Amino acid sequence: MMHGLNIEDSRRKAPGSLCDDPAASEVLAALARGAGLSDALERFPRAGTLRERLERARYLMAPMAGVSDAAYRMMARAGGAGLAYSEMVSVAGIHYEGEKTWDLVIPRDPEPDLAVQLFGSKPDQFREAAAQVSERLGDRLALIDINMACPVPKVTKKGEGSALLDEPELAADIVRACVREASVPVTCKIRRSRRPGPEQAPDFARALEQAGASAVAVHGRCASQLYRGEADWSVVRHVVDAVSIPIIGSGDVLSAESASRMRAETGASAVMVARGTYGNPWIFGSARLVDAGKPPKEPSALERISAFECHVRLLAATGAHLARARSLAGWYFKGMPHAAAWRNNAMSCVLLEDFLKLARDLRLRALEG
Repeated sequence: MMHGLNIEDSRRKAPGSLCDDPAASEVLAALARGAGLSDALERFPRAGTLRERLERARYLMAPMAGVSDAAYRMMARAGGAGLAYSEMVSVAGIHYEGEKTWDLVIPRDPEPDLAVQLFGSKPDQFREAAAQVSERLGDRLALIDINMACPVPKVTKKGEGSALLDEPELAADIVRACVREASVPVTCKIRRSRRPGPEQAPDFARALEQAGASAVAVHGRCASQLYRGEADWSVVRHVVDAVSIPIIGSGDVLSAESASRMRAETGASAVMVARGTYGNPWIFGSARLVDAGKPPKEPSALERISAFECHVRLLAATGAHLARARSLAGWYFKGMPHAAAWRNNAMSCVLLEDFLKLARDLRLRALEG
């Protein structure tokens, strides 16, 4: 039986070093199958061209600031994600040797590998970061991705993220800097354009390809839209037609059906799923079912509760702040009877045992009802 731990008890290793967290493996072994997930996390394919590997991996967990920590990535991989990305990692943070920055980069056991997404605006810092990330992660580094899509003003005002859409020569220099030092393929994530008007993505992607990018992920919104409105999937098709490297589609992939449909409609080699993963690690495997003409998996209430418990225990096992579990409660319990009341109860939880008691109470209610 697993016993409750507070967050400090579970912080076994110092950040910034490759480490094993056997408790995370134990959590998956004990709880994943009961949640309708796998307890064996598969590596991103290593054989073949990157296009072939992406087409086999097919559905990827997107980088999400403040969300895609190690526990979140493990849940996604347990649900069938072909690859999971780190949160955005500052190349300046790596340059100035910030241990908190490295804590975003280092995969935890049992993560088989990781795509690390870097952001910044200085080619020299990207070159340094690519070299250090390659060295420290070794064969657990699957890809290095460059963020040229983030629309948040505090990022773009520094000339980073989607601001690079207006600086194609600088963007190309950044790609070349990473390619010179990286031990893995270098990819980029971009948006349709910086602001409403003509699409920048096709020409921009050509420049990135010429600079040595191995693939480009395309989000169908303008940066000025932030996350409002609808993503225009046609731009993904336009970029597919404009370049010879593989393209990853992104934007408004909120269900297994939409993930499968994006691949079919755009010709993208793979699809990146972001908000569609909220409380739904099953989306990746379900999209593959839809590809095969089968209905997507609909997790039962008990599987949702088990997934919530598994996710919270992984947070504790990997040393993450348990306050993140409050958001998880809202996502996993969505659509369940009295979901609002259970979400409110989660807001008062502090320790691991508080969240586990919430899961036990909800499980008893589900069994009774």
